[in-house]
Amino acid sequence: MTHWAPLATSAVALREAPRARDVEAVREIVRATGMFGADEIAIAADLVEEALARGPDSGYRFHFAEADARLLGYACHGPIPLTRDSFDLYWIAVHPHHQRRGLGARLLAAAEAAAARAGASRLYVDTSGRAAYARTRAFYERSGYQLAASLADFYGPGDAKWIYVKRLGAR
Repeated sequence: MTHWAPLATSAVALREAPRARDVEAVREIVRATGMFGADEIAIAADLVEEALARGPDSGYRFHFAEADARLLGYACHGPIPLTRDSFDLYWIAVHPHHQRRGLGARLLAAAEAAAARAGASRLYVDTSGRAAYARTRAFYERSGYQLAASLADFYGPGDAKWIYVKRLGAR
């Protein structure tokens, strides 16, 4: 079991390049949130593996937050295929021991800035409409995202897909 001592947010460094050890660390972070099933956890790790194998051609861009050689959280974003300048935020997760300290906001801001530099005019985020995701939706709304659509029963009966969008600046 990993010991998670509290860290000052200023002690956390962000990096973009994925490392082989990030695969298992991402799997642990996503699992620890308690919000995702086994298939979703596997996909989160698979995206890191894809980026390691294919580099920029994978379409996945990462921001990893770490301190003392431990991964505390990460964000993954990239261009949406067949669009001119729309990007998706595929994942953002912070280990529960490090949540509510501004780390998610730092990761989100880094992803937004990188997407804008890459030519994105909009960043889209999908999340669940279930009550368990109320804090997640509030986080996006506080971060300037607007609800663009809600698709009833998308993930399953009673589990809507909420799609948020944020304009990233004038083009």
